[in-house]
Amino acid sequence: MGNEIRRKIQTAYTALRPSEKKVADYLLAYRGRPGDLLMEELSRDAKVSQPTIVRFVKALGYKGFKDFKYAMIEEELLSEHREENGNIELYGFKLTSQDKLEEIPGKIITTSIQMLEETLKSIQTREYKRAVEAILKAENIVIYSVENSVCTANDLLTKLTYLGLNCRQYSDYYLQHVSAVNMTPKDLAIGISYSGYSKNTVEMMRLAKKAGAKTLVLTNFENALIAEYADILLCASHRQFLYGDTIFSRISQLALVDMIYAGVLNRDYAHLSGKLRKTSDIVMERAYTSKEEMEAFTKI
Repeated sequence: MGNEIRRKIQTAYTALRPSEKKVADYLLAYRGRPGDLLMEELSRDAKVSQPTIVRFVKALGYKGFKDFKYAMIEEELLSEHREENGNIELYGFKLTSQDKLEEIPGKIITTSIQMLEETLKSIQTREYKRAVEAILKAENIVIYSVENSVCTANDLLTKLTYLGLNCRQYSDYYLQHVSAVNMTPKDLAIGISYSGYSKNTVEMMRLAKKAGAKTLVLTNFENALIAEYADILLCASHRQFLYGDTIFSRISQLALVDMIYAGVLNRDYAHLSGKLRKTSDIVMERAYTSKEEMEAFTKI
């Protein structure tokens, strides 16, 4: 399935009926060719009626299932054409084999700036303030993420730990699961997912919310599935780009982390600045402070 139709499904997801969400889930996981998709098989495999499928495609703006299927086929052909011509689309940035190597840094920086500007426009001040307050009030903070978002989670974990906050992150799924179900109303669960549809992260936020914890979500799109389990939602954009486009996802995510870090420090500056100085002293102890020390080490 092409990115455009996938985006339409994800955007409409929260407004769908439960039966229609079964159709959406099936299609988002579908890896076959669009031309092979039959309504009868979709009805059987998704365990829904054919009228439900018709309602679903109309909710996406199509006249009927046949119209929806043709759109999928057309998008697939367009994608194949791009691949044949050596074009790769990355967040509105086209990369081809014909590009000059010296032009790529400029294209990357320009696209990054555009994404950061869009992130700034997407931040809701009220939600940002609530996110900062929730972090300061939390007894324990647990960060959940997978794949590309792990580097963002690590950055947030490091910054909050530097401020002396009780913060944890687990890379193992089972430990994530155990931690989520054992959270309390005094705790804060932070879910980071660029697409908003990463199964593990969505599931952990659902479990943490069910356990009574406050939930903070950092994602790219406000209507993403993970947003259903967010008490506080910070969005990096109003557009969604998946797969190869996520090379730029870290830029907006890390910007959100820096906003949170600076905001937390600002709100409790007198107390946290002292902790940050202690942390800085520890870091400095492990750094070379002179050329002489470095030369002495290299002689060993």
